[in-house]
Amino acid sequence: MKKGSAAVAEDRRGQRPSRGEAGSGRGSGSAGRSGAPSRGGSSSRGEDSRGSRAGGGRPSSGDSRGRGGRDDAPRGKGAPSRGGYQGGKSGGGKPSGGQDRGYRGRSDDRVRTADQAAYDGPDLPENVTGAELDRGVRAQLKGLPEKLAARVARHLAAAGMFIDENPELAYQHALAARARASRIAVVREAAGESAYAAGHYAEALSELRAAKRMNGATDYLPIMADCHRALGNPEQAIKLAKSPSVANFSSEAKAEMTLVEAGARRDMGQLDAALRTLELAPLTSKSRASWVVRLRYAYADTLEAAGRESDALAWFHRTHAIDSDELTDAAARADLLERRQS
Repeated sequence: MKKGSAAVAEDRRGQRPSRGEAGSGRGSGSAGRSGAPSRGGSSSRGEDSRGSRAGGGRPSSGDSRGRGGRDDAPRGKGAPSRGGYQGGKSGGGKPSGGQDRGYRGRSDDRVRTADQAAYDGPDLPENVTGAELDRGVRAQLKGLPEKLAARVARHLAAAGMFIDENPELAYQHALAARARASRIAVVREAAGESAYAAGHYAEALSELRAAKRMNGATDYLPIMADCHRALGNPEQAIKLAKSPSVANFSSEAKAEMTLVEAGARRDMGQLDAALRTLELAPLTSKSRASWVVRLRYAYADTLEAAGRESDALAWFHRTHAIDSDELTDAAARADLLERRQS
């Protein structure tokens, strides 16, 4: 769900695949999760780029030290119409003559089932019209009846709008859209990305798998791989990282998958393998894009974890040199190492 379409429990936020622009992801994260992708990923339809095209808002996410891995921290789109059964009252007041055994007050106040609550969804902000969505997203909704398409579009746009600041609310909006249009790939994609942003990894994996079955896209691989990591299946994350489609990814999308793969290696205690994975990435790129910042940070963090403090210090400095937006705490990490070595 791109903002125009971040994510995860705060301890996983920085490792998500980025959603559109690597800038949404921050540093590479802590030791266990420094490789998770941040939201901002490439727009290519490779299974590893993230492309939540679901929102005009957006969802993106490392370690508390900087967003680049799930370990430190994927977030992106008024009175609501109420779905579900509304009751059979013909009048507005309480039935007379003692016939109140089945009366539960106003229909809006009645206890609803989980399915009804999901269908109703959260209140929609009055200023969200659905026009905030990308043209391609709106096009996918054209097969729906006009009023239904408008309602789904508003929930998708709200999901994109809230995904960074309130990912759980974004997820509820995406669920409301899914309850109305579960057979549309972009809706399942939005549900997957917002679930990932909110830390519901099993749900995110399920939704993104469904979206992939529907449209054949490979944009979701980094997020899916990171979900496997979060669920304690690093081997599956590595398997996805080795998918043939990764070779066709953009530089940013490849970096996201590299971060996830390196993080999965670290999850398995394979520090040397994690370092080799990162060393195959363009660490010396002259670009100052956030994905380069996050790669360097992940490499420095892994070097430190491996006991190579002098090398780690050098790479924290190299990270800070291009981290003009202070996406990571590379400067503070370098200072700590210098004091430790003095």
